[in-house]
Amino acid sequence: MKFAEQISAFETKRASLVAANEAIMEKAASEGTTLDAAQTEEFDGNQADIDAIDDHLKRLRIAEKTAGTKAAPIEGKTPEQGAKSRDTGRIEVKGTNLPKGTAFTRYAMALGRSKGNLMQAAEIAKTWHDTTPEVETVLKAAVAAGTTTDTAWAKPLVEYDNMVGEFAELLRPATIIGRIPGLRRVPFNIKIPRQTGGSSVGWVGEGKPKPVSALAFDQITLGMAKTAGIVVITDELARSSTPAAEQVVRDDLVSQTAQFLDSQFVDPGKAASAGVSPASITNGVTPVVASGTDADAVRADVQALMAKFITANLSLAGAVWIMTEMQALGLALMLNPLGQPEFPGLSINGNSGGTFMGLPVVLSENIPANAGSGSPVTGAGTRIILAKASEILLADDGQTMLDVSSEASLQMDSAPDATPSATTVFVSLWQMNMIGIRAERYINWAKRRAGAVQFIDSAAYGTA
Repeated sequence: MKFAEQISAFETKRASLVAANEAIMEKAASEGTTLDAAQTEEFDGNQADIDAIDDHLKRLRIAEKTAGTKAAPIEGKTPEQGAKSRDTGRIEVKGTNLPKGTAFTRYAMALGRSKGNLMQAAEIAKTWHDTTPEVETVLKAAVAAGTTTDTAWAKPLVEYDNMVGEFAELLRPATIIGRIPGLRRVPFNIKIPRQTGGSSVGWVGEGKPKPVSALAFDQITLGMAKTAGIVVITDELARSSTPAAEQVVRDDLVSQTAQFLDSQFVDPGKAASAGVSPASITNGVTPVVASGTDADAVRADVQALMAKFITANLSLAGAVWIMTEMQALGLALMLNPLGQPEFPGLSINGNSGGTFMGLPVVLSENIPANAGSGSPVTGAGTRIILAKASEILLADDGQTMLDVSSEASLQMDSAPDATPSATTVFVSLWQMNMIGIRAERYINWAKRRAGAVQFIDSAAYGTA
């Protein structure tokens, strides 16, 4: 990339960071508050990047000027001709076209094939040295002891962070959480104040006393909670080095984690388990039960749903719909008497559903439907959720940790017995020549205010 192109790219990046910080300050000013912990961290991080870019731009401009005046002559030509014929400041960068998550997947496969032997895993990783050398580096670092004075000690950690970050980047678009814009990100185990009661204001006559009141606050703390899943593969699959085998392992890890997180995030039946897991954002919400299947019922139910936000003194700014693809398709296919779409903003395009009633739509088939039984459900159908993103707190370290074993015994069940009994069936990975890969991720969430999420239950719009 030429120096001029690099300068242009960094100037564009700098402008976006400056704009992001301006937006943060404007938001705080409009709300009349100081920056919270997440906003402060984001602002300071952006400013640090801006300062670093400014320093780098100075060096790039110096290098650009130097390259233009020190072009080496080409044999048979004058220095001036050589300078004109040379593509100055050009840097060749070689890369690969491997899918995101490949390095992380190969790291898991090397651990699997070596049955947890790190030294052997490092040797296996040499077969991918030309395309993903960071896998070998990380595994070698895991074998050798490190010291705080070793200047190369941190490099393998950075490469591992890049690999798990790449996996997280691959995972996030596959989850509902990763596709909702504007979630309020907070750190783990930090007390977050929340206002629960307001002050009293009233009319006062001349010479009459003014009312005095106190605000009411409580605190929310998002503790450490983790999700975990195990993917079991055969030893033959782990030994395969073809792209197809890598794709199988990667897709299993992504889909298993994504499906579990989505279900736990939006299932009304998911209550909090103290010290283990958070309640879903819909847990404890009394839904609006669908009044019918035609367009008039849709409008009536949506109006009733939005009225709940108004009653809770919450605006709909920043709210997002969450629904299944089939329900979005049913709404998109509904036509008025003139043959025009009743809800023209809806579309079925990958994970994006367009807009519905002027608000963005997130699509996921992991929203659990109901079978027509249980309170407060009164009929079969799907659930359409409306959530105000800025009122949902999310603590997520973005890291996925792996462990591998070929000698454990597993209960091959997505809902294993908490306490094994005489009827519990275990499968020996060693006996069956299989390998278990366990993925864990720390994540937690909570609603800042109870009315921030509402949903329509028993929806079957467009089926009649």
